[in-house]
Amino acid sequence: MDYEFLRDITGQVQVRFSMGHEVVGHWFNEEVKGDLALLDEVETQAATVKGTERQWQREGREYTLWLDGEEVMIRANLLEFEGDEMEEGMSYYNEESLSLCGLEDFLEVVNNYRAFLKGR
Repeated sequence: MDYEFLRDITGQVQVRFSMGHEVVGHWFNEEVKGDLALLDEVETQAATVKGTERQWQREGREYTLWLDGEEVMIRANLLEFEGDEMEEGMSYYNEESLSLCGLEDFLEVVNNYRAFLKGR
Protein backbone atom coordinates (compact mmCIF):
# COMPACT_ATOMS: atom_id res chain seq x y z
CA MET A 1 0.00 0.00 0.00
CA ASP A 2 1.90 3.02 -1.30
CA TYR A 3 0.77 6.57 -0.60
CA GLU A 4 1.92 10.15 -0.59
CA PHE A 5 0.86 13.38 1.07
CA LEU A 6 0.70 16.63 -0.91
CA ARG A 7 -0.59 20.13 -0.36
CA ASP A 8 -2.83 21.74 -2.96
CA ILE A 9 -2.62 25.42 -3.88
CA THR A 10 -4.88 26.33 -0.93
CA GLY A 11 -2.62 24.49 1.53
CA GLN A 12 -5.11 21.66 2.06
CA VAL A 13 -3.48 18.25 2.54
CA GLN A 14 -4.28 15.73 -0.18
CA VAL A 15 -3.55 12.02 0.09
CA ARG A 16 -2.97 9.74 -2.90
CA PHE A 17 -2.87 5.96 -2.63
CA SER A 18 -1.73 3.26 -5.01
CA MET A 19 -4.21 1.32 -7.13
CA GLY A 20 -6.45 -0.87 -5.04
CA HIS A 21 -6.30 1.48 -2.07
CA GLU A 22 -7.45 4.75 -3.67
CA VAL A 23 -10.55 4.82 -1.48
CA VAL A 24 -8.40 5.19 1.64
CA GLY A 25 -7.02 8.42 0.14
CA HIS A 26 -10.51 9.56 -0.80
CA TRP A 27 -11.60 9.00 2.81
CA PHE A 28 -8.80 11.22 4.11
CA ASN A 29 -9.49 13.87 1.44
CA GLU A 30 -13.28 13.93 1.79
CA GLU A 31 -13.97 12.97 5.40
CA VAL A 32 -10.91 13.89 7.45
CA LYS A 33 -9.74 17.12 5.77
CA GLY A 34 -7.40 17.85 8.68
CA ASP A 35 -9.98 16.99 11.37
CA LEU A 36 -7.72 15.63 14.12
CA ALA A 37 -10.72 14.99 16.39
CA LEU A 38 -12.02 12.48 13.85
CA LEU A 39 -8.63 10.76 13.79
CA ASP A 40 -8.65 10.71 17.62
CA GLU A 41 -12.04 9.00 17.53
CA VAL A 42 -10.86 6.42 14.99
CA GLU A 43 -7.71 5.64 16.99
CA THR A 44 -9.71 5.32 20.22
CA GLN A 45 -12.19 2.94 18.60
CA ALA A 46 -9.38 0.96 16.96
CA ALA A 47 -7.87 0.42 20.40
CA THR A 48 -11.19 -0.86 21.75
CA VAL A 49 -11.71 -3.43 18.96
CA LYS A 50 -8.08 -4.52 18.55
CA GLY A 51 -7.65 -8.15 19.51
CA THR A 52 -11.40 -8.68 19.94
CA GLU A 53 -14.30 -9.88 17.82
CA ARG A 54 -15.96 -6.45 18.07
CA GLN A 55 -16.52 -4.09 15.17
CA TRP A 56 -17.02 -0.35 14.81
CA GLN A 57 -18.14 1.84 11.95
CA ARG A 58 -18.49 5.53 11.27
CA GLU A 59 -20.64 6.75 8.42
CA GLY A 60 -19.44 9.99 6.92
CA ARG A 61 -20.80 12.25 4.22
CA GLU A 62 -19.26 10.31 1.33
CA TYR A 63 -17.58 7.23 2.85
CA THR A 64 -18.15 4.76 5.67
CA LEU A 65 -15.19 3.53 7.69
CA TRP A 66 -15.57 0.07 9.22
CA LEU A 67 -12.97 -1.61 11.40
CA ASP A 68 -12.49 -4.70 13.47
CA GLY A 69 -9.56 -6.12 15.38
CA GLU A 70 -7.52 -6.81 12.25
CA GLU A 71 -8.91 -5.01 9.22
CA VAL A 72 -10.22 -1.68 7.96
CA MET A 73 -12.78 -1.32 5.19
CA ILE A 74 -13.68 1.99 3.58
CA ARG A 75 -16.66 2.04 1.26
CA ALA A 76 -18.34 4.78 -0.73
CA ASN A 77 -21.81 5.41 0.67
CA LEU A 78 -23.28 5.35 -2.83
CA LEU A 79 -22.13 1.74 -3.19
CA GLU A 80 -25.33 0.07 -1.99
CA PHE A 81 -26.10 -2.73 -4.44
CA GLU A 82 -28.53 -5.50 -3.62
CA GLY A 83 -27.87 -8.90 -5.17
CA ASP A 84 -27.10 -8.73 -8.89
CA GLU A 85 -28.12 -5.10 -9.40
CA MET A 86 -24.69 -3.96 -10.55
CA GLU A 87 -24.66 -3.31 -14.26
CA GLU A 88 -22.21 -5.15 -16.45
CA GLY A 89 -18.87 -3.36 -16.66
CA MET A 90 -19.34 -1.58 -13.35
CA SER A 91 -17.04 -3.88 -11.34
CA TYR A 92 -14.09 -1.55 -12.00
CA TYR A 93 -16.08 1.31 -10.49
CA ASN A 94 -16.88 -0.95 -7.55
CA GLU A 95 -13.16 -1.61 -7.00
CA GLU A 96 -12.53 2.13 -6.86
CA SER A 97 -15.33 2.55 -4.29
CA LEU A 98 -14.21 -0.04 -1.76
CA SER A 99 -10.86 -0.68 -0.13
CA LEU A 100 -9.55 -3.03 2.54
CA CYS A 101 -6.31 -2.80 4.48
CA GLY A 102 -4.83 -4.06 7.72
CA LEU A 103 -5.61 -2.18 10.91
CA GLU A 104 -1.94 -1.66 11.80
CA ASP A 105 -1.16 -0.32 8.30
CA PHE A 106 -4.10 2.06 8.50
CA LEU A 107 -3.07 3.36 11.91
CA GLU A 108 0.43 3.97 10.54
CA VAL A 109 -1.09 6.10 7.76
CA VAL A 110 -3.11 8.03 10.38
CA ASN A 111 0.09 8.68 12.33
CA ASN A 112 1.97 9.80 9.20
CA TYR A 113 -0.96 12.03 8.19
CA ARG A 114 -0.81 13.78 11.57
CA ALA A 115 2.95 14.25 11.22
CA PHE A 116 2.54 15.72 7.73
CA LEU A 117 -0.13 18.14 8.97
CA LYS A 118 2.25 19.33 11.68
CA GLY A 119 4.98 19.82 9.09
CA ARG A 120 7.25 16.98 10.21
